[in-house]
Amino acid sequence: MGHGGEPRRGQAYDGELGAAVARAQEGDEIAFATAYRLVQPGLLGYLRGLVGDDAEDVASDAWLEIARDLGRFKGDGAGFRGWTATIARHRALDHLRRQKVRPRSSALEQDVLDLPGPHSTHDQALELISTELALELVSGLPRDQAEAVLLRVVVGLDGPTAARVLGKRPGAVRTAAHRGLKRLAKQLGVPGVTDEGPRTLGESK
Repeated sequence: MGHGGEPRRGQAYDGELGAAVARAQEGDEIAFATAYRLVQPGLLGYLRGLVGDDAEDVASDAWLEIARDLGRFKGDGAGFRGWTATIARHRALDHLRRQKVRPRSSALEQDVLDLPGPHSTHDQALELISTELALELVSGLPRDQAEAVLLRVVVGLDGPTAARVLGKRPGAVRTAAHRGLKRLAKQLGVPGVTDEGPRTLGESK
């Protein structure tokens, strides 16, 4: 994650993604495959945090809708990430309603947080979130924290876009992501996190 507050993951490819989406909207199947390759890893990680082992099935349903409605999309690469995440989230919630289950949540109260430590370790925690173990830990967070962390870190959305996906204020998403990362840092054995976290996870300028 860069010092400017933007998630590293995904954003480096947003220029390529935007160009691929534009070509795909003109019927270029190879360009659609490129867009899929750039978006799918983060989208699948997000869905794993919501529906666990059913993530690939839900992702398939989401991509069918994405392909069907591609012509309606307007925006750049970052916007496409947000749009696809919104569709995937709706399909995941539909799936959970059908299964009559909820995403797993932590038994810990949301406001029980560690005291700040001497060093900011968000970047260390973020690097570890790409592992399967970390995704399991994310799914154990309270739902608002889990979704905020997944959208900001795994999908690579900025604060305002993640907030639109979740239908919440950017500040609420930033706080939830910060709290989730603090809890993950503890679970992953990373030293304490300072109050620099919210600024690191803040909305892009």
